[in-house]
Amino acid sequence: MKQTENPTTIRPADRLGLVSEYYFSRKLKEIAQRNAQGEDIISLAIGSPDMPPSPETTITLMRYALRDDTHGYQPTVGIPELRQAMADWYKRWYNVALDYQTEIQPLIGSKEGILHITLAFCNPGDTVLVPNPGYPTYTSLSRLLGQKVVYYDLKPENGWQPDFDALEQMDMTNVKLMWTNYPHMPTGAPAQRATYERLVDFARRKGIVIVNDNPYSLILNKKPLSILQVPGAKECCIELNSMSKSHNMPGWRVGLLAANAEFVRWILKVKSNIDNGTFRPMQMAAAKAYQNSSAWHTKNNITLYRKRRQVAEEIMQTLGCTFDPAQVGMFLWGRIPERYTNAEELTERVLNEAHVFITPGFIFGSAGERYVRISLCAKEEKLAEALGRIKKLVSNL
Repeated sequence: MKQTENPTTIRPADRLGLVSEYYFSRKLKEIAQRNAQGEDIISLAIGSPDMPPSPETTITLMRYALRDDTHGYQPTVGIPELRQAMADWYKRWYNVALDYQTEIQPLIGSKEGILHITLAFCNPGDTVLVPNPGYPTYTSLSRLLGQKVVYYDLKPENGWQPDFDALEQMDMTNVKLMWTNYPHMPTGAPAQRATYERLVDFARRKGIVIVNDNPYSLILNKKPLSILQVPGAKECCIELNSMSKSHNMPGWRVGLLAANAEFVRWILKVKSNIDNGTFRPMQMAAAKAYQNSSAWHTKNNITLYRKRRQVAEEIMQTLGCTFDPAQVGMFLWGRIPERYTNAEELTERVLNEAHVFITPGFIFGSAGERYVRISLCAKEEKLAEALGRIKKLVSNL
């Protein structure tokens, strides 16, 4: 009898042991399954704008998509029309002059930019500085690519701004990148010119690159700032920006990075070996969206979210959470009452008993363990319904 060979044991790469499935990927599968079983869970967790882009944006997409000559491969560097629109947008909103040909690189969203920047600047074993609390992707992608992650703590008593005295005491020998994110997610701390100036000075003295992730600057914020406004910032800084939040285009996956021409060339060298340019009609539509009027942005990024924020604040108060009313961006960050062991104890109770999904702060780092986050990306009636459910839950405790 012919013997069957024992199959080789196949194992994944060791790097998978350094990360877990993204919290929202795992949790949203659970929510979808429970909703399919009839639970009707309201999600106030994800920062995915629920309103459409401007009409001119979608009309432009459709017009170009109907043409016969727009469906081929596109240059990784992006089409000139889009890069010019991005440069014009930076000049208009931040008063930052960028050379559209050399100082801008369109991206398939900021998350892709985090990957390409890390590949372009870091060798395995190099150190990156990551904020705590902060966007989890800064940590997970760095670990996947073999970097050592060192956290710098952001504290509420310091307005969630970097502690520069503590940073000066850190060993910067192998540090290549420092990730920053203002307006800050998840805390909603606004960008400050003084912080940007100190970051640029710190980067120049220490010989590192600051990467500022800046997708929330137009949300509930009338005076958007950019780190590139600081003289000399282009020499040592890269800024990421995205259309997902400010233009109601999360699923379109259009973003940008801006820096000096040499940094952009290095990053393009990585990116061009990984992907091709975005669908041309989408690039043309994005270029149109960058021309949205100030009135459109006021209506969609300030007036709309201000109304929703009022309901979110009432939800926080009902849960007994405290928060800083000066927050900006599309979330509300609140500290949980002392009676709870941790944030997940509260969020799981709200999920299982009120059928409302809010985010526990631990996913953003150890500094978020006693905080929860509410997304404003839900219509007012849904927020009001969530508030009613939570009031009922609290009244029965």
